Amino acid sequence: MTDKKNTLIDNTLNSTSRRKALKSIAAGAGVVAATGSLPGLLGHAQAQSAEPVRIGFQVHRTGIGAAYGRWYDRTTEAVVKRINDAGGINGRPIEIVAEDDGTDPKRGAEVLEKFANQHKCDLAFGTLFSHVVVGSSPRAAELKLPYFVVSEGHHVASGNLNRYTLQPGITDVKSQVEAMAPFIAENLGKKVTMIFPDFAFGHDHRDYFTTAFENHGGQILEKIAIPPTETSFTKYFPKIPRETEVIYHVMVGPAVLTFVKELGEFFGPNKPEIFGFIDSLEAVDMASPGLEFLEGTYFWEGNPRYAQDNQSEFDKLYRDAVGVDDNGASVSDSKDVSTYSHMFGCWETLYIVKAGMEAAGYKGPQDRQKLIEAVEAMTDMPHSAEHPQGAKLFNGKTHQVFGHQYISKVEGGKLALAHTTSIEDTLYEDEVDYTKQAF
Repeated sequence: MTDKKNTLIDNTLNSTSRRKALKSIAAGAGVVAATGSLPGLLGHAQAQSAEPVRIGFQVHRTGIGAAYGRWYDRTTEAVVKRINDAGGINGRPIEIVAEDDGTDPKRGAEVLEKFANQHKCDLAFGTLFSHVVVGSSPRAAELKLPYFVVSEGHHVASGNLNRYTLQPGITDVKSQVEAMAPFIAENLGKKVTMIFPDFAFGHDHRDYFTTAFENHGGQILEKIAIPPTETSFTKYFPKIPRETEVIYHVMVGPAVLTFVKELGEFFGPNKPEIFGFIDSLEAVDMASPGLEFLEGTYFWEGNPRYAQDNQSEFDKLYRDAVGVDDNGASVSDSKDVSTYSHMFGCWETLYIVKAGMEAAGYKGPQDRQKLIEAVEAMTDMPHSAEHPQGAKLFNGKTHQVFGHQYISKVEGGKLALAHTTSIEDTLYEDEVDYTKQAF
């Protein structure tokens, strides 16, 4: 395992030419977005006088991804404002053209078509739900439209997509579970029952956690798949074997709070160890009645929701810009809880787009190939205002970024950081080399 990880580090971090392409990441100082076209967000006079960089934002405003879409939208507005206030991209402002995809793959592909042919966008970005990415990516390739997704699914790095689809701003499920499996096996138990949503994202958890956990001497007793549109969950819980030592859960959709409450009601005080992915409680107040049973349980977080004692200056800057308080909620409404473990990907992705365009000398759609090649040349991304979640390592061959993962424990009704993984803990063998594919 050490050999394969060192190979990836050697193949990326030692590339001088790739480092040069990345220099503009640290140089970019701000971001701003005009959602749907919000002209009031454009920055300096110099940027305002230039033709804008038009970015199509494929946003889940409706459907099962709406809670995420709301916060992806806010984060995008904040980062675009910051970039535009600092002069934009090569002196050009970013203009965001937002289209609701309904969290639907067919509609997602139609949205990409509108970006390319109607709105004349330079690229598309922002998609989260994996089935929408999988349904939209082939159309992006047909349109030759760079497609920067913020999804977490392993579909990009698996080689199942194409050279026009990249995920440089958020880590994928396979890398996340690579780092979670040893913690669970060593600290919580060796006999696990998995509960996950029955679509591509959940299947990534099912497949890759099973392999990683078994590699650490663990055993998966049962795999319980639940439709992401389900509203009642009690009927699934009797399938959990009595000898289960750890419940591994990850759930998405509008009924996540119901899922967690019913899980607690089912077990009562005699619950096994519980390890959840925060997806099961994204946009949900930890103080909600019925969640008391989570005390002492663990969660994966992509970015700690609660500001920690060792909070970085970059996390503080990012929270302030997006309008998130120390508890992970909107500064204007403490009940409006963010999707903090995912939405940073929009911020970081747009800074990577900025860096790529500046490295490529991007002037218009005729330079889309140069933009993709510039991003493929990137490697290490330092912890900074542009990468407030933490340092990262980008693999240009697989179009996937790797980064630190966080494990938090519920203490006093809040999430307290218990463990931070290394980037090396998350690495896995390459499954594709997109750089060898033709444009």
